Amino acid sequence: MLYHLLFRFHETFSILNVTRYITFRTAAASITALVISLAFGGLLIRKLREFQIGQVIRHEGPESHRPKAGTPTMGGLLILAASIVPTLLWADLTNAYIWIAVLATLAFGGIGFADDYLKITRRNHHGLLPRYKSGGQLVVALLVGITLIVLANKGLYNTRLIFPFFKDLIPDLGLLYIPFAVLVLVGSSNAVNLTDGLDGLAISCFAVAAATFTALAYVTGHRVLADYLLLVRFAPAAELTVFCGALVGASLGFLWFNSYPAEIFMGDVGSLALGGALGTVAILIKQELLLVIVGGVFVLEAASVILQVGSFKLRGKRIFRMAPLHHHFELSGWSEPKVITRFLIIAIVCALFSLTTLKLR
Repeated sequence: MLYHLLFRFHETFSILNVTRYITFRTAAASITALVISLAFGGLLIRKLREFQIGQVIRHEGPESHRPKAGTPTMGGLLILAASIVPTLLWADLTNAYIWIAVLATLAFGGIGFADDYLKITRRNHHGLLPRYKSGGQLVVALLVGITLIVLANKGLYNTRLIFPFFKDLIPDLGLLYIPFAVLVLVGSSNAVNLTDGLDGLAISCFAVAAATFTALAYVTGHRVLADYLLLVRFAPAAELTVFCGALVGASLGFLWFNSYPAEIFMGDVGSLALGGALGTVAILIKQELLLVIVGGVFVLEAASVILQVGSFKLRGKRIFRMAPLHHHFELSGWSEPKVITRFLIIAIVCALFSLTTLKLR
């Protein structure tokens, strides 16, 4: 909205010509998101305490987490506001990609909100029934996949896959792209959700991933850079740089309050929304497979749960002391700050490695 308003006067006030540049609007969106987070974070924490909206701790979780019971939760509402509002202010709202990303993020956040609400009202860690939670995610993911097929039929999208390290391996999935998109979106949203178990862990790793996708979105929409790096170029997808920049600013602002010891937790309303946003952006800029590397920490966390459950059902034995993986290291003697810091280091390494794959083709 602000972009459309300011750019209208760029011929009268030449300084407003900067609003046409994605780099400027991305920086503006990031700063706006950070300011919103810092300005309203304290107020949200106070209001959540007044309404006694506190975290419910699992009985089977580590003993060290018991004191965290009652910490304000549903802080994901702050993340959503701090990322969506700047996007609406600074992005080109005539761009379909922006609306797909925004609506998908809000939809996943809505599922998380329902889950958090039920946990709080019931005063236990059981929220939505798994079939309803998973069903909601599947419906949102299906809608995104179908929308992309419609756009592909109009020549505004394509259903090809880019494989890291292989410049000539670009298969076209056609209608099979719908179940593939569902897998990416549901997997991404759940992976971030599973990682959200320690103070600042999920949001710090997400900030790194979002920053990486900010660069990838810009490169995807840039004619010279996309051709040089042998990427599938989508000029409209460049506008997602603004959305990713807003996610980075919102993440850093929330981390201010969520860092150890956390004053507020994001809840499922935050983790499902952020995971959905990450998966949606990866799909829209045609870096679906690279998401596995960019979100390496999230993949490890999700894989640990799958392996743990599978091993227990098949062998009656556990592989880890506790899943997700961060709890295993906690129970192995690592302090919570040490787990968080080391996982963040892994996230940064994964992000850097993912960027190197752009040239290793």
